Amino acid sequence: MFSPEGPTLRELAVQALSSVEHGYDLLAPKFDHTPFRTPGSVLDAVGSLLARTGPYGDGLDLCRGTGAGLDVLARVCRGTVTGVDFSAGMLDVARERAPRAAVRTALVRADTRALPFTAAFDLVVSFGALGHFLPAELPVVFGQVHSVLRPGGVFALPVFAPPPPRSRTFWTLLGFDAVMRVRNAVWRPPFVMYYRAYRFGDVLRELEHAGFQVELHPLPEFGRRADGSPRGRLIAARRLP
Repeated sequence: MFSPEGPTLRELAVQALSSVEHGYDLLAPKFDHTPFRTPGSVLDAVGSLLARTGPYGDGLDLCRGTGAGLDVLARVCRGTVTGVDFSAGMLDVARERAPRAAVRTALVRADTRALPFTAAFDLVVSFGALGHFLPAELPVVFGQVHSVLRPGGVFALPVFAPPPPRSRTFWTLLGFDAVMRVRNAVWRPPFVMYYRAYRFGDVLRELEHAGFQVELHPLPEFGRRADGSPRGRLIAARRLP
């Protein structure tokens, strides 16, 4: 499915009926051949913007998956690069493809809701991680990110405007979320992965409640909507001194 190298429909069904952790352990070897991987265009756009606002010291990639964001950190960080994920399978793949760069790379298995770090990072990035947390968990997640950033450090995450209701993408994402909600209502353990779980304003508000000063940077590579607003933005949440 997706490509000859990607998972089959049967493999996806088994993964979807597993826990989040075990499901991603199973998916890891073929994850980079699915649409779930962060597109290179997003990584390049975020990397270019952070390169203009950096450089940074030590960087952390949150909910790392197979390591796509490590290349961004290696590009903009002068110190260490750390990736964290709670799927051992994903970390194994990330370890194989860790960037061969001057910076020192470490991969750590941990839950984002209980990060095993002190305030040791100047930049934390997240690509698509929020869909794995329920809205009620945002204060905990953002509080953890705040706790591992040094004063003045930045939490950077790209966000995109929802597709218009008349588009195929809109109904595909809506259908995916509906299927996942039904699945979680009738099957345990839950598999938390939603594409439309949050409103943009809710994310900004919870970041401010966690002690961040929030800045928004357009990602011009993705153009603008009919009303003139950017299709893509980078949220740069800075930990206040």
